[in-house]
Formats: sequence, structure tokens, C-alpha cells
Amino acid sequence: MQLPPGKKVYFLSDFHLGAPNHEKSLERERLIVRFLEEVRKDAAVIFIVGDVFDFWYEYKHVVPKGYVRLLGKWAEIVDSGIPIHFFVGNHDMWMKDYFQKELNTPVYYEARDFTFNNAQFHIAHGDGLGPGDHGYKALKKLFRNPIAQWGFGILPPRVGMGLADYFSRKSRGGDHGEEVFHGADNEWLITYSREVLQQKKVDYFVFGHRHLPIDFRLSDSSRYINLGDWVIYFTYAVFDGEQLELKSYTGMDEKIVRG
Repeated sequence: MQLPPGKKVYFLSDFHLGAPNHEKSLERERLIVRFLEEVRKDAAVIFIVGDVFDFWYEYKHVVPKGYVRLLGKWAEIVDSGIPIHFFVGNHDMWMKDYFQKELNTPVYYEARDFTFNNAQFHIAHGDGLGPGDHGYKALKKLFRNPIAQWGFGILPPRVGMGLADYFSRKSRGGDHGEEVFHGADNEWLITYSREVLQQKKVDYFVFGHRHLPIDFRLSDSSRYINLGDWVIYFTYAVFDGEQLELKSYTGMDEKIVRG
């Protein structure tokens, strides 16, 4: 895609709406909606890179209640002609076709490559990529299994959503502390990015999941970007056709790890 003059590409992730409680979630949701309304004036396309919700499951005729401000703004932006792409995260992996049908939004379950103004982007939520984390990788295979999803789906929504809420709160969700950069050799997504670079050219690797905003130079021509979150850092990335920049919407740019 060649960006029209003055148009930009926006990336953001990890809202964890629903956690840790309704009041804090609603406060974040209003802030995200305000951000989306501001950037729509110059957005050519928007990427939302996973964990929008602290938990999401689509029954055949039921979806989790709430989030009407975000979903309404999402639909309004898409209907105005600005596409939004969504990558599922580990907290909202049980997507089916609600977003495709109601929001006209493509939904991705694996890493995908995009090209903007001849810049190559490799985009994914980031969960399960790179070395280690074998326990989660096994659990992810189970959760992605259609039989497991069917088994959960036969539970009444009150029971299923109650269980989901319990386990989501035990996982890293909306009420976590600040993250720590472990060094390039110990960051799994940096290791993954370096492995991909051995096979093909990528200018920008863009991930969520890590909950720490990171802008790390992999080589003279390639950078790893982690989008951070909208729980503590309120960070996003924007590509203006020439450069990708990682920023904080609430002025916490000093918290961004740069290397």
C-alpha cells in the first residue's frame, strides 16, 4: 500500500478491557475512544494488535456485554472508510466471526507481513513466538483446539464467563506492575525477530503482548517495536510513510525502552 500524502498508519495493543474492575476499565475505554477519534483525521489504516479484552468468547448468539463505546467508535471509523486490522491476543483468542460481520474487520491469528511505502512490516500479537515459554505454547494449542472451544461453548454463559473471569484475573491483565527489560539476549521476541531476519528482509517488527514499550534496533535497517499497553504506558506507534515512531499518549515517553 502506498500511503496518500499526509496519511499515517497507527498501531496499538493490550487494552485489557474488563480488568481489573468496571470503573478502571471504563476509564481506559473512554481514553482509547478519544485517541481513536483524534487519529482518524490522518489515519490511512489502524492496526489493533491483540488483548483488547481481558477475556473474550463468542457463543453462537452471545458475546460479552460492555465495551459499547469502543465497538461503536470502531464501527464508525471502519464505516467512514478507514480500515482497522485486528490480531487476536492470548486473552481474546476465542474470536469467531463477530468482528468480521459486525465491524467489517479482518481478524488474524498468526503473524502477517504488510508493506507500506516499500517498508516491510512483520506484525503479530507476539504470544508463543520465540524460544521458551513451553507451558504456554502447549496451553495455546489446547485453547485453539476446536474441540476444546466447543466444550467451553456448551457451558451456560453465566458459568463460562465466570470461569473465564477468574482465570483472566490470575493471568497478567489489567492490574499489573511496570515491566522490566531483560536485555536483548533474554527478550524472546527480539530473538524471534533476529531469526526471521535471517530468512527475509523486514524493516519493522511490531508486536504487543510484552506490556513494555520497546524500540530496539536490530540492525542498520531493521527495528523491533513492542507497543507496550494501555494500562500503564498508553503507548502506540505511528508510521508517517518514512519513519515509525513509538509514543505515549499520556506523556510517558521516558518510560519507553530504546536501544
